[in-house]
Amino acid sequence: MVSADPDRVLAALEAAPGPRARLVAAVYRASAGTHRDMDPARRRQVLAVDAARFGDRELAAGFAAVDLPGSPAPGWTVAWASGSLLDHRLLRVLTGHDGPVRTVAAGTVDGRPVAVTGGSDKTVRIWDLETGLQLGEPLYGRTDPISSVTSEAVTISTATVNGRPVAVTGGDDGRLSLVDLTSGEDFRKPLSAHRDGVSAVATAVLADRPIAVTAGRDDIVRVWDLRTHRKVGEVGTAHPVQTGSVGAVTAAVVGGEPVALTAGTDGTVGVWLLEPGGSFARGPARNPDARAALWLRHRLSGHEGPVLAVASVVVDGRPLAVTAGADRTVRIWDLETGSQLGEPLTGHTDHVWSVAAAVVDGRPLALTAGADRTVRIWDLSEAHHAGPGRTGPEPAGQGIAEPGRTRSGHAGARSTGSGRAGHTGPVLAAATAVLDGRPVAVTAGADHTVRTWDLGTGREAGPPLGGFGEETAVLATAVLGGRSVVVTVDADSAVNVWDLLDGRRAGDPLTGHTGRVLAIATAVVNGRPVVVTAGADRTVRVWDLEAGRQAGDPLTGHTGRVTAVAAAIVDGRPVAVTGGWDKTVRIWDLEAGRQTGDPLTGHGDWVTAIATAVVDGRPVAVTGSRDAVLRLWDLADARPLGEPLTGVPARTLATAVVDGRPVAVTGQGETVRILELPDGRPAGAELTFPLPVGPLVPAPDGGLLAGFGREVALFLPR
Repeated sequence: MVSADPDRVLAALEAAPGPRARLVAAVYRASAGTHRDMDPARRRQVLAVDAARFGDRELAAGFAAVDLPGSPAPGWTVAWASGSLLDHRLLRVLTGHDGPVRTVAAGTVDGRPVAVTGGSDKTVRIWDLETGLQLGEPLYGRTDPISSVTSEAVTISTATVNGRPVAVTGGDDGRLSLVDLTSGEDFRKPLSAHRDGVSAVATAVLADRPIAVTAGRDDIVRVWDLRTHRKVGEVGTAHPVQTGSVGAVTAAVVGGEPVALTAGTDGTVGVWLLEPGGSFARGPARNPDARAALWLRHRLSGHEGPVLAVASVVVDGRPLAVTAGADRTVRIWDLETGSQLGEPLTGHTDHVWSVAAAVVDGRPLALTAGADRTVRIWDLSEAHHAGPGRTGPEPAGQGIAEPGRTRSGHAGARSTGSGRAGHTGPVLAAATAVLDGRPVAVTAGADHTVRTWDLGTGREAGPPLGGFGEETAVLATAVLGGRSVVVTVDADSAVNVWDLLDGRRAGDPLTGHTGRVLAIATAVVNGRPVVVTAGADRTVRVWDLEAGRQAGDPLTGHTGRVTAVAAAIVDGRPVAVTGGWDKTVRIWDLEAGRQTGDPLTGHGDWVTAIATAVVDGRPVAVTGSRDAVLRLWDLADARPLGEPLTGVPARTLATAVVDGRPVAVTGQGETVRILELPDGRPAGAELTFPLPVGPLVPAPDGGLLAGFGREVALFLPR
């Protein structure tokens, strides 16, 4: 699987027999859109990480051990990883758009099931659903436009009109266009559908007539006969302005009656009865709804934010709706009962803008498109067997509340493999500590939580700290009074200390910064634990954790934002090393409370990351900058050490020891590079991740803790 042609492997996975084979298939599919175009060496690493995300260490080790002549193995192998974004129901990921994918629809061209997608790159693309490959060139975005549609396709649906497969597109210009999917040419002259732009379109067949249901930013929903090009129905305020406007529509048949589904920014989906001719039925609602005088069959609620997309499909004779939204989830609903089926589908890393449904080789599929530039294909064949899922808020006491310990939310076991649930937003910061004698990792995410992980098992070591007002982007750990604590920073730049064991606040917030805190480190000064913070106010501040106050005056000297800080011991004295927008690196004596020597200069752009190490018995700092140059500094002599290493982007940076040798570990994009110190030679192969790399932190026993996307992984030396 590592060296084989990905398209052939993906085709063969359709026949995977038994639970073990289905697990291997799920692992391969999880990041197929990423590793499909990689060389075998990088694909080997992504597959190993994804196997660990599914909780199968044996499979992860098997992928990592695949011998590839001429390709050295990485110095680390993955021990465990969280699996917040995994879902075994994912079949394929379609990649190719050069921007967020705004809309997706399913159709058939020459007997072949296809997906039609539109993105903010102003292209419309057709994909073969059986192979996952793009068919031909994009319909729009060519230098010689073939269509009268020149605006971005905000919404797409497909239909068969007079025996021809067509794409029905709507955009910001308010027009509804029909494009022949076989020739790529306009099928008919565009319709002026809505005054302020078309926000949603769906197609259906009613009384043997192809119709389109459109929603506009004018909060009007209209029904069009695609054969005659005439409007046959209209209604306003299906989702009143005071609670949200319509962002998506579709049509279905429920209990033999035609219905329209409208998705609103109020977080709900309305299911409305249609007359046989296509107009909206009026009369007393079956489920009374004071906001509408139309015939409301159901109102579906459960999304935690605006519903941006809706589609319908029939599975084993059961009409279902598939919805997606700003909460990055995809949900399945029984249209007869109005209840959610099973757990939400997760995997998208940003808003999900569009959803479509199709049946390929008898298998019902959902296609979703999002701001993460991907189109994902999901297997719905299990949906009709699933029981009702969670809808609405959790019971009192089970959600994340004020800062402090709360109940942890763990995903139930998946039918194919089991991943560890964790952060529901990108991991932004990480550190290590010891809790009850066990080494742990502490991570902070954009989901406003701080989580603790047992480094031995990879499981969460207790409920998360939650309820922070905004994401926690900087974090450090220390020992205070014999207990492990984690230090976080609020939106108002207050420094907070939390007991890792019980989640309680340890003292009052520490205030003083007048701008956002961008970097944090911990040290011990005169036997007392301190926190060093730096930020947008151009200052470096030292906080005595035992006294609960600032230690001395702010350290000043930087002429721009201070973006990075690390601690070290130089000649037996604790120091802080800082860097920032002024392109300088500065060394501060933490006992004396002053700068040591002149600023270290040489970077051609602002300093993005700093780590410290001991090389040949001497303390050094490794600094990365936005110009992709890595520099080493002798901290005792306050001078450059060796030549700068160019072409080494370092969004994140750490130092570690591998086989007794100090190394620098840099992360950028999906790649982590390991460089020997001080010469900068590669120390083994690069590590490749399925998602962008976040924080990197050295772990006990020569390990490396890495955050990537929403996930956390521990790597150990071979």
